[in-house]
Amino acid sequence: MKKIFLLCTFVTSAVMLTACGDSDNNLLRDLDPETRAYIKDVAVNDELLDGELENKTIKWLSTWDINPDGTGKNVPIDLAVFQERYGGEVKYYPVSYDERYEKLAQYINSGEGIDFFSGSDMDAFPKGAIKEMFVPVDDYIDFSSSIWEDVKDVNDSFIWNDKHYMTAVSVSGDGCAVIYNKNTIAEMGFEDPAVLLEKGQWTWDTFEQMLDSFVDNDNQKYGIDGWWFEGAFVQTTGTPAIGLENGKLVNNLAEPSIERVQNWLYKLSLNGSVAIGSKTYGWTEHPEYIGEGKLLFYPCGLWKLYSAPENWKTVFGEDIGFVPMPKDPQADNYYIPTGIDSYLFVKNGDNPEGVAKYLDCKRYVICNQNLRDMYDAQTRNDFGWSDEMLEMKEKMNKIALENPSFDFSKGASFDIGEMVDEGLRQSAYGTPWSETFNSIYPAVQTLIDEINEK
Repeated sequence: MKKIFLLCTFVTSAVMLTACGDSDNNLLRDLDPETRAYIKDVAVNDELLDGELENKTIKWLSTWDINPDGTGKNVPIDLAVFQERYGGEVKYYPVSYDERYEKLAQYINSGEGIDFFSGSDMDAFPKGAIKEMFVPVDDYIDFSSSIWEDVKDVNDSFIWNDKHYMTAVSVSGDGCAVIYNKNTIAEMGFEDPAVLLEKGQWTWDTFEQMLDSFVDNDNQKYGIDGWWFEGAFVQTTGTPAIGLENGKLVNNLAEPSIERVQNWLYKLSLNGSVAIGSKTYGWTEHPEYIGEGKLLFYPCGLWKLYSAPENWKTVFGEDIGFVPMPKDPQADNYYIPTGIDSYLFVKNGDNPEGVAKYLDCKRYVICNQNLRDMYDAQTRNDFGWSDEMLEMKEKMNKIALENPSFDFSKGASFDIGEMVDEGLRQSAYGTPWSETFNSIYPAVQTLIDEINEK
C-alpha cells in the first residue's frame, strides 16, 4: 500500500508540473523526475524488456499524437517506459481522418519511412494487407512470449494469408458504453444499471423496460440518443455482421441473431424509444440532455470522457454513470463491442524493430501491476474520473477480453463498410429489416467473394 501511495503521489505531482506553454496557454505536461526515475529503474532491471535500439525514432501517422499535445494529457506511462528503457522517441505525422489512407500511400511511395499506423478503428485490416500497405509483424513480435501470451488468441484472430498483420496490444470494452444520469434513474425508481450488471440482470429486457417507463416524447422525456448504438447492439449478439474465419471473410447478415436484434431495434423505434432521427427530436444529438434529465440513455465510446473533467461534466453533469451495453438474453455469452489498442507496421517503414520495442513497452505496462496503478492514477488525475468509473471500465475490459467479438465490415472494404453500417442502422429508424436485408445482402456477398478470391 505504501508503494502504491508513493506511485500515486508521483503521478499527482507530475500532473501539477508543466513545461512552459505558448501564448495560447497550450501547456505540455511531463512526468516529474521522481516518477521517471522509478519507471527507468523498473524497466531497465526487468528481463521482460530486452535488447537495445540503434535507431531510436519511430514515425507515427495518425489523427492523434501519442506524445503530450497540449490538450492536458500527461506523458503516457508506456511512452515513458519506451523513453527511459530504449531512449525511444515517437515522431508524429498529423493527418485528418478522411485523408489517412491517401497520405499513407503518398508517404509509402515517397520513401518517408512511416513506421506504424493505428488499427483501432477496425478499417485498416484486412484491406490494408490486401493492398500491401502494411507488412506482417511475425519477424518482430513473438506472440507466444511471456509478455504477449495473454493476447495471443486475440492476435490470432487477425491472421491473413497465414501472417499476423494487426498487432493488438490490449482488448477493451470501452468502444460503446451506456451513459446515464444517476439522479434520473433514482427519480424514476429504477435500480441503477451498475447494480443490475452486478446481479447479472442488465439485459435488453431491463433496458427496454426502463425506456417504456421513462419515454414521453411530448413532454421532453427521451429514450436513446447518439450515433453508435445500432452496431453496438448487433455486437451484443456475438455475431459480427462480417466475420473472419480461417483466413476468410464471412457474411453473417443472414444469421438469425442478426435478424433478431434488428427486429428488436425496429420495435424500439415503433415504441418511440429511439429519440435521434424521430420527428420530435430531429437529427441533432443532444448528449447534454443526460445532464438535464431529459434523456435516459446515451450509448457512446468512453472517449467522450477522455478529456479534462470540466469538458465532459459540462455536457453530462456531475451525476454521470456508465455501464457496458446490456446483454443479449439469448446469447450464449455476454458480448459487448470489443475495442482494441492495435497497430500495423507500414510497408517500407524505417524502423520496425523500434515499433516492436514500443509495443513491448505498452504490453509491459499492462503486465506490471505497479505501472498499471500509475496509469489508473494518471487517468484519475488527467480526466477527473472517480474510482467507481475506473472500476466499471475495468469490468468492461474483462467482459470484452473473455468473449471478444470483432466486426470486419469496415476493414473488408470501404463499400462493404458503408453498406453494412448504413444497413444496420435502418431498423432503429423505422425500416423493417427484411427490406434492408434484401437490398444489401447480395451486393455484400458479391464483394466478399471477390476479396476472398484474392
